[in-house]
Amino acid sequence: MEMFKFGETKLGLPIHAYRFKSKVTTGKKAHVLVIGGVHGDEPEGVVASRCLLEIFRNQFDLDLTITLVPEFNPEGVLLKTRGNANKVDLNRNLPTKDWTSVAASVRYHPGPYALSEKENQALVTWLNENPVQLIISLHSWKPMLNTNGDIPEALVISKLTGYVIEPDIGYPTPGSLGTYAGLEKNIPTLTYEIERDITFDEIVKKQVPAIIAGLNEAARLRNK
Repeated sequence: MEMFKFGETKLGLPIHAYRFKSKVTTGKKAHVLVIGGVHGDEPEGVVASRCLLEIFRNQFDLDLTITLVPEFNPEGVLLKTRGNANKVDLNRNLPTKDWTSVAASVRYHPGPYALSEKENQALVTWLNENPVQLIISLHSWKPMLNTNGDIPEALVISKLTGYVIEPDIGYPTPGSLGTYAGLEKNIPTLTYEIERDITFDEIVKKQVPAIIAGLNEAARLRNK
């Protein structure tokens, strides 16, 4: 395991990331980015990410390279708010073609301009420097697997969780990671909406194994 600084926030909080590599030395390994805590008031994604971290620290046997960012929005996690300390929704702040300064509500404040926030600046820089074949972004809302791009791994996760697969989440999401990476950068992006307010035990027992099964499927399909 390699721990590194993914970026930092306006307040100077580090965004920690962890990289795990396959023990199999032959062949080119697919690289998957897993992100939790984009919204600080969605602890389900943070719990799932932290559980993955503990599992991978003890034993990593996936034939992949995984970069795991458990708390992409550490300010929001500490404040228990959707946005960061600037009250910006990081999932409306990315520089998509459809970015707009008009927010559906205060909760979805996109920032003063696209890519205004240091967290997203770090993400865009990292993606430019580190080609990945799949992004899994862990959120919580209605149970759903929102796919942007070709993501056959979602079928495995859906079978284990009963979650529906939806290429359209049902409302506009300008400035979102799904639009930026999945639709505009051709990096398949799965926005994994864990059911809101389920117990953390349920996440550990059901959702985390499903994520790992999806990652195993990614290794089967995306390695070269």
